[in-house]
Amino acid sequence: MAWRPPERPEWVRAINAGEVTPLCEEAELPLEREALLGEARARLGVADGGVADFCGEEFDADGLVEPLDRVLRALESEAELTLIGRWMTRRYLLRLLEVRLQLMAYLRADPGVRDEPIERPLFVAGAPRTGTTILYELLADDPALRAPLGWELLRPVPSPDPDPARRAADPRIALVDRELVLPQTVVSGLLAMHVYGGSKPKECVSAMSFTFLSEEFTARYHVPSYESWLERCDMTPAYRMHRLVLQILQRRSGAAAWLLKSPVHLRSLTTLFEVYPDAQVAITHRDPLTVLASLTSLIATLRWAHSDAVDFESIGAAHARKYRRIFDDLVGRCERKQLPEAQLHHSRYADFQRDPIAVVRDLFHRFGRPLDEMRLASVLASRARSEHGPHEYSFADLGLDAEAERSQLHRYQSFFAVPPERGRS
Repeated sequence: MAWRPPERPEWVRAINAGEVTPLCEEAELPLEREALLGEARARLGVADGGVADFCGEEFDADGLVEPLDRVLRALESEAELTLIGRWMTRRYLLRLLEVRLQLMAYLRADPGVRDEPIERPLFVAGAPRTGTTILYELLADDPALRAPLGWELLRPVPSPDPDPARRAADPRIALVDRELVLPQTVVSGLLAMHVYGGSKPKECVSAMSFTFLSEEFTARYHVPSYESWLERCDMTPAYRMHRLVLQILQRRSGAAAWLLKSPVHLRSLTTLFEVYPDAQVAITHRDPLTVLASLTSLIATLRWAHSDAVDFESIGAAHARKYRRIFDDLVGRCERKQLPEAQLHHSRYADFQRDPIAVVRDLFHRFGRPLDEMRLASVLASRARSEHGPHEYSFADLGLDAEAERSQLHRYQSFFAVPPERGRS
């Protein structure tokens, strides 16, 4: 059965029809760099110092202007945004620029923050829909690890209060919660795919977005020119920004044993290890045909929240090409010993489904980390199945030849012993 766009509530249809005048007037404003920079300054009461306001020693003007301009051009010329999509996108861009302004001001006021140690961070990587989120959230319950929460990554300045009670009452939590929950109200079904919230552990890509070098844009929007450019980019500035955000988050509370997660790391492992030389990376693996089916469904739904022009089969084909390249590159780097093997742990989704404690035990043992198995078992027992219903998807909806795709992915599945899944592929 072909993919069907999820239902939108009546209030979304009213906005997209132009019936909510103030919001629609804001949505129709052009997404133009100088106007957005000026509005971000105005919101924070900062005098106009030019692009330099948003830059610092490690983050120069060229490193901001080019990616920002490419994002804006692609959004205006390719994304085909609805009115609600334009409004959400404008608010999103302004938040990124406001926080970028705050980050650079923080760095100028406290350059010593760059000396904050980030030691042995534990990253959960792997392609999307391979179990990265459930593993991440499971590990986040370990009191020895600190996973950044949604509000911390989206609005990290000022540094969170070290007092737990005051930190829990931070007004940024509700602010971010509203931003993250809004797309889930624009389309039905998104909650069954991925639950977002200000107080839930968040992915690294949100910190990288302050450089405008980020797959957040390619997930939410059809921006092929930007996506093609991004795939060729040096991602070092994004990882340096990511590190700065962590340093600010721990500035008042002391060094943390960071637990971090994003599928984007899979294509940038060399850069990750350059910025975090002692990082430990847990890579998850799953039948890539199942991954493609689930991922395409998620991306299509995210884009449907912002646009009426969603080509499901095109999304599937593009991600099939993308992950063939990523998987081939990963196998090649592992074969050539170009990655620090002792700092990598590989696990399969099927093994995690069968015995999650064994997978986590092996992960912690490999990385020399203590594990409280009784606590882990208790956390697993308390995890209920999703209350938002199942995420329905099928490889058949992609319009791709399963045998041809399986053949092209054989090297990856063979190297990492990834079994095929029955039913959905």
